[in-house]
Amino acid sequence: MSSSTPSQPFLPFALPEIGEEEIAEVVDTLRSGWVTTGPKARRFEEDFVKFLGDDSLHAIAVNSATAGLHLALEALGIGPGDEVITTTHTFTATAEVVRYMGADVKLVDIDPATLNIDPVAIEAAITPRTKALMPVHYAGLSVDMEAIHAIAKRHGLKVVEDAAHALPTTFQGQLIGTLNSDATVFSFYANKTITTGEGGMLVTRDPALAARAKVMRLHGINRDAFDRFQAKVPSWYYEIVAPGFKYNLTDIAAALGLHQLKRVRGFQKRREQIAQRYDEAFADLPLMLPPRPQQADDLHAWHLYVLRLSDEASINRDQLIEALFADGIGVSVHYIPLHLHPYWRERYKLQPEQFPHSQRAYERMVSLPLYTKMTDADVERVITSVRRALGRA
Repeated sequence: MSSSTPSQPFLPFALPEIGEEEIAEVVDTLRSGWVTTGPKARRFEEDFVKFLGDDSLHAIAVNSATAGLHLALEALGIGPGDEVITTTHTFTATAEVVRYMGADVKLVDIDPATLNIDPVAIEAAITPRTKALMPVHYAGLSVDMEAIHAIAKRHGLKVVEDAAHALPTTFQGQLIGTLNSDATVFSFYANKTITTGEGGMLVTRDPALAARAKVMRLHGINRDAFDRFQAKVPSWYYEIVAPGFKYNLTDIAAALGLHQLKRVRGFQKRREQIAQRYDEAFADLPLMLPPRPQQADDLHAWHLYVLRLSDEASINRDQLIEALFADGIGVSVHYIPLHLHPYWRERYKLQPEQFPHSQRAYERMVSLPLYTKMTDADVERVITSVRRALGRA
């Protein structure tokens, strides 16, 4: 194993790309005096609908994708006694929002080819208590949404897409966010394909769901603060119509989003280039490369680039991570499946044998750096380190 040298500083796993336009917009916001949810958050919502290209959509800006998922389930009436099916191979946020509502989570395994939720496993897990499905577009590759919607239709279930990784992913030529799901939620966390630092967007075609989410986003107040404080006549009066949450996106964050959204196509192309270079460089190694879309013309957002070691590899996953860190390269694992975490394991009496595909993938996977600020030299440095660790330098 080699070690990092002073000439090679630590290469982080992820970094956002923030340009002068974003910085100027944030400064403008600070100088405007309106720093919380206001005109720029509204513009960001409007621009997001324009980007998706469907005027029938409603976009509700929130302070995290977790908040968006919670609002979607609340608006759909999910509650105690209900079950929501999702994948074990995700971040805990996907599942925890179900527990916020007092409902139960039903975790199912993944398709080992795609690492996405397995539609066959979903169908097998449905009970009379099942009310909704929450597919996760893992790493930026779309779930088979045709299969998901067919299952939902057969069983009368709601569909909420966890699209935290999936901007600008497409499925059968359609952008995620424009399909026939009840709601789709995107993440703008610091390491996502676009960022507002913290933030997210709930997208829906259902005007009643959108209206409920807007009210619940800010304390259950029936009027936005921006409307109340900008009115030309006194409009101080408002009513609390429900015990809502504090999930609004600030204008400071939205200022970033306005310009990040303009760059999302270019960001995706750069991520695709890096993924393609990795694929070429690792083709002869004892590895399983990340899956590609079924349709060649569909877009993969490439939020993550996840390798899996094959049985022929001379080292295990943890040794590969140690070798990369010794070379000054930050990597991660996505994810430690939910069935291994104490809360989920103990609440639902889960065992690894119930999720053989997720368990096997987890034991062999590592996520490599993949972000737009990486230079070609950075990419080659990662490639060199991986090849050396696997004895193919």
